[in-house]
Amino acid sequence: MKFCHLSLLSVLLAFSMSACQTTNSPTVGKGISYGDAKAVETVSTDLGSTDIQTTSEKMTQSLLQTPLLQEIIQKRGLLMASPVENKTSEYFDTKLITDTVLSHLQKNGVRYVIASDEMQNQVDELRRQNQSGLYKKSSTAKTGNMQGAQYRLDGSVSSITKRGTGVKDVYYKINMRLIEIESGIVEWSDEKEIRKVINY
Repeated sequence: MKFCHLSLLSVLLAFSMSACQTTNSPTVGKGISYGDAKAVETVSTDLGSTDIQTTSEKMTQSLLQTPLLQEIIQKRGLLMASPVENKTSEYFDTKLITDTVLSHLQKNGVRYVIASDEMQNQVDELRRQNQSGLYKKSSTAKTGNMQGAQYRLDGSVSSITKRGTGVKDVYYKINMRLIEIESGIVEWSDEKEIRKVINY
């Protein structure tokens, strides 16, 4: 009986230890594991997750410090964002920068409307509710009530690449601007510089 208790205790102990190991370092398939989304990523000289995070944080903090943005928040003004223009020779989804900045701004009280490249989905939904005959008139979203933004956020990413014997040096400049739509005046702008060097 004593032996059975010891065996059961050993099995339970081994199971709990293996469960703890799985929780601390989960794996997904052979050789794949979860990593820290906030960890510094230095896999290549391409723009990566760390660059997106640090750029978005810098732009958000810079914007929030401007008196104009605080005024926009108080008056419940509206922003919209155009896609950040990729002027580099590499491909990456610049919408990641815009979406992250907008997400941070919204958490601080900024309201924004959908961008022009997303407008078709909005128009299609309004048309479906009002013209398909499938919805009760009292519950449909009425046309002609969409609100226009007073300010537009845009930006660009540029790069300079230099190569030497056994080295590659890439310099990035990410610029963002806040533009008053009615007047076209640039009310705010800031930039983030990133340099990446790889030896091979």
